[in-house]
Amino acid sequence: MSISTTIKSIQDIMRKDVGVDGDAQRIGQLVWMFFLKIYDDKETEYELLDDTYSSPSPRPLRWRNWAADPEGHDRRRTARLHQHQLFPPQKT
Repeated sequence: MSISTTIKSIQDIMRKDVGVDGDAQRIGQLVWMFFLKIYDDKETEYELLDDTYSSPSPRPLRWRNWAADPEGHDRRRTARLHQHQLFPPQKT
């Protein structure tokens, strides 16, 4: 599967979620999710190489704690996390 097909698939899934307005917002959130995943992978590497490493990220926002749950996801909980903590509403 190509990267563009994968991203289109992810966007199709995101379009079904309530509270996300337009492709521009979905792209921004998708980029943040990629960043969080890559950063979590780097943190795993840092933890293996340095016993004193401590993550600066709040525990609930670390990828391994909200996205990599082997038991599956509670869609409502994940949506709340995305809408209120990872991507809080902009104050105008």
